[in-house]
Amino acid sequence: MNIKPLGDRVLIRRIEADDRTKSGILLTTQSKESTQLATVISVGVGAGVDIGDTVVFGKYAGTQVKCDGEEYELICQSDILAVVSSEE
Repeated sequence: MNIKPLGDRVLIRRIEADDRTKSGILLTTQSKESTQLATVISVGVGAGVDIGDTVVFGKYAGTQVKCDGEEYELICQSDILAVVSSEE
């Protein structure tokens, strides 16, 4: 199945949070905080981001969508706070 967002909507897949703290403590699933980083999977016609971009989005933004066993979020472009770049 292929999901094509309409208008300014963006389909994203969350980037999994680390399961260890910086000091090496293993976190349980319950104590692990959900990340607000995601990879753009598909974009609507009016969206201003590109497929493959890494973005930061609002904590309570979007609608969860499950497709072919994968979990995605469908959000409005206005819920995207920043595009993450590895360049300095």
